[in-house]
Amino acid sequence: MGISPMMQQYLDIKEKNPDSIIFFRLGDFYEMFYEQAELCSRELELTLTGKDCGEEKRAPMCGIPFHSVDSYIAKLVEKGYKVAICEQVEDPKQAKGLVKRDVVKIITPGTIIENQMLDEKANNYIANIFNLGRSYAISYTDISTGECYVTKTDEINGMYKVVDEVLKLRPKELVLEDSILSNNYIMENVVKRAGIYVSRYLKQDTEYINQMGLLSTQKFDLVEEKSLTLLLNYILDTQKNNSSQINKIIKYDLTAYMRLDVNTRRNLEITESNMEKTKKGSLLWVLDKTTTAMGSRKMKHWIENPLLDKNSIEDRLNAVEMLKNDLFNRKELISMLSEVRDAQRLSTKMVNAGVNARDMISLKNSFRVLPRIREIFSEAINLSGLKDKKYVTRLRDSIDELQDVYSLIDASISEEPPILITEGGIIKPGYNTDVDEYRRASTDGKNWILQLEAKEREETGIKGLKIGFNNVFGYYIEITKSNFKDIPEGRYVRKQTLTDKERFITPELKEMENKILGSQEKLVALEYKLFTEIREKVSLELVRIQQTADAIATLDVLCALAQVAEDNNYIRPEMSYSDEIEIIEGRHPVVERTIKDGTFIPNNTYLNNRDSCFHIITGPNMAGKSTYMRQVAVLTYMAQIGSFVPASSAKIGIVDRIFTRVGASDDLAAGESTFMVEMNELANILENATSRSLVILDEIGRGTSTYDGMAIAWATVEYIANKEKIGAKTLFATHYHELEQLEDKIEGVKNFSVAVKEKGEDVIFLRKIIPEPADESYGIYVAKLAGVPNIVVNRAKQILKDLEKDMTLKKAKSNDVKVITDSLQVDMFNYKLAEIGHMLDKIVLDELTAKDALDVLYKLKDKMNG
Repeated sequence: MGISPMMQQYLDIKEKNPDSIIFFRLGDFYEMFYEQAELCSRELELTLTGKDCGEEKRAPMCGIPFHSVDSYIAKLVEKGYKVAICEQVEDPKQAKGLVKRDVVKIITPGTIIENQMLDEKANNYIANIFNLGRSYAISYTDISTGECYVTKTDEINGMYKVVDEVLKLRPKELVLEDSILSNNYIMENVVKRAGIYVSRYLKQDTEYINQMGLLSTQKFDLVEEKSLTLLLNYILDTQKNNSSQINKIIKYDLTAYMRLDVNTRRNLEITESNMEKTKKGSLLWVLDKTTTAMGSRKMKHWIENPLLDKNSIEDRLNAVEMLKNDLFNRKELISMLSEVRDAQRLSTKMVNAGVNARDMISLKNSFRVLPRIREIFSEAINLSGLKDKKYVTRLRDSIDELQDVYSLIDASISEEPPILITEGGIIKPGYNTDVDEYRRASTDGKNWILQLEAKEREETGIKGLKIGFNNVFGYYIEITKSNFKDIPEGRYVRKQTLTDKERFITPELKEMENKILGSQEKLVALEYKLFTEIREKVSLELVRIQQTADAIATLDVLCALAQVAEDNNYIRPEMSYSDEIEIIEGRHPVVERTIKDGTFIPNNTYLNNRDSCFHIITGPNMAGKSTYMRQVAVLTYMAQIGSFVPASSAKIGIVDRIFTRVGASDDLAAGESTFMVEMNELANILENATSRSLVILDEIGRGTSTYDGMAIAWATVEYIANKEKIGAKTLFATHYHELEQLEDKIEGVKNFSVAVKEKGEDVIFLRKIIPEPADESYGIYVAKLAGVPNIVVNRAKQILKDLEKDMTLKKAKSNDVKVITDSLQVDMFNYKLAEIGHMLDKIVLDELTAKDALDVLYKLKDKMNG
């Protein structure tokens, strides 16, 4: 019998796209067949049917109406599938035999451009990592906005920097070639743990980006060029067009921004909260009061990339201060910005022929307010007392009023057009004389039909006579059979017989039908043609539109930061390259917004790299140590974004990195215990922190035995506080009160604690950081607050008294408290000797050569000096 030609066509296309689900267009439906139909039936809850394809058994089949396909595609892509859209690629009227079909687009997690499938407030990045020797590059783009970036690193640990960058970006898709796919570190941390979708791709032909002219705009290193080439070739192959919305590649330096590892981002809750994994409860939630989708994406970009250059930070702070102090113009700017739609994504859809007439009206309405936005911003600049106005002036000048584009759309597109661009009704009266004539002919013809119906009723006396229309028979005169006797002989020609009525035509009606239908068909075709021409004209201004959209997004962010500063009583930080961080009455921006009683206890902080470098903070749990330490980190972070901060005053010496070691958690998937995770995080800090870093340590060594943990904590303090090793500004919360004695032994180490007030058996946590060590940990009281049964709490109190009594007796017997203290110090400082002894135990002396013995001596000496 043989398979049908259409099904063979489907199978051929499927064979060419083995990793994609084929959406095969048949009429008004996209159909799936065989195992893909069964898969889609399960994943999308579609009814599974069958189709006779010339085989012994009917082929499993399911389908989706073309007009609702986007939501189904979104579900499949979210589940990790690629979808290939297969359409007719020739006019059926011109086809000989089976109409030719082919894949016109492959939709993957990183190549979505349809608004309903995207988060309007987040970028949808697709990225590539490329490696040449010790050089690593990362390139990424959001094809829905046209943004494209590339950077590289040549450092020995460059792989780790690139991974941190990817984890910060969280692209929806990674396009990788084999050498990266075989890199265990990258695959483990980026793919397995972060769950980022990966596509294997090998094409590195530079012809595509050379055609785009992108390489000629600036010089790229070879590793950057190869990364860009692979990424853009993949986009070309999946999108089946030249992706001309990517018209500019921004090359940036990783060293221009503060680098944060994934643990620090999580611990500081920069873009999402730890508990709910949502925006609410994060720094982004506090600061993002933007009014446009473009501004929201820009705000997230700023928050994820704190600056290291003082002048760039000051530029932003100047702009925020200017808008904060100008209430009237700030309010009007925010009002005008609220009328701007997502011009970035709308203009990109236009390049991909994805916009409809309503999208055009959205663009027009956005462009309508541009002159007023520019005027208000200019007035704010002129009224400001800024000494340096270069940044805000450049921003103002980047706003193109686009009035030529506005005028084109305003003159041509109807104010309330239909969604579909193939049904007419989208071109304004007066824009094109042919459209007006066809529309008049169609309208006049329909009026003529109404007049003919009235005339026939009057002349025949048949009141129930009516003139109708359908797509099969065209216009007709319909008369019920009960009125047949009243029809004048020879007046009508029978057209169709129904059960209880007849349908007729006249030569006159047929002639008018041809005129009406002909003009309507010509009208729809002409309107579609004109719309595509208008779309093409607007697309030619893509660079201007994208530049303006980016400027509007930046202005939106600045207005939002100014409004947040005003609403929450934030102040401008004083920035410098000094080694000092001084915060007076600092507050945690998220906690003060969520605290139930509405009161937040502010705290002061002073750190430098000299005599106040390492703060050991003791005190009870739940007293606010962790909030205080994160607060210092977050305020420093905010300042380097260019934001005002919650404090009475703040002097921020720019830090290169912020590190945090907070909390405890297992990584069962990697086979690592809580303590191993803690030690991995500590090792990362000790290896990468510099004297310009800010380190937050919330407990070290608590996951092992008391003396082991204390030894590790003690050694950590020594190492970080040592200016020849690291010398980083550090806040260290600990319950090892024994570490308090280091204040007298190590330069720069100072003791702090959380103030408490005892009232009988109750304890009040004052949440105030004071420059003195804590007397005790109040752990039993915290247990009582947590709801531990009284019988356990009371027993714990008795055991504590017994232990304290036992310790007092031991001290009395020794008759010298110094003996105990010195003994403890010996234990702490000589833990290296234990390690050396362990090394010696494993050596079999009789088996050593002279060279081996010399190597052992070197290792022992390194261990002592390490």
